[in-house]
Amino acid sequence: MNTDETAVASILKDYQTALNGSDTEVALRLYAPDGVFMPQHSPSSVGTAALRQAYDAVFAAIKLTVQFEIAEIRQIADSVLARTNSAGRTKTNATGAEGPEANQELFLFQKIGGAWKIARYCFCTTNPPRA
Repeated sequence: MNTDETAVASILKDYQTALNGSDTEVALRLYAPDGVFMPQHSPSSVGTAALRQAYDAVFAAIKLTVQFEIAEIRQIADSVLARTNSAGRTKTNATGAEGPEANQELFLFQKIGGAWKIARYCFCTTNPPRA
């Protein structure tokens, strides 16, 4: 990996830490100001205020314990694309119910002020459908 791709790999670890720590502030620091979060079965959240609202809602609803595996990181012109897979557990805060968590993710990073930031992030589950 080149220097930029290595930097993005480090940011992905920081993002994993933010998710597992239910830490909206850390997650937001990793995003571009106009970043977009596109979770499965939900509308996109665009920009810092919407991202804060989305992550606060996610962390209020569930506790994640996941680990990301990097499938690929590719620099494409002035952007970096990262494809990951994650797996772990989810605990529903309201009920305490736990279950498996598994997703595939796609991140697009852009450099802002000399630092790589998440510009776009989309994921979908790889768990089998629930009956």
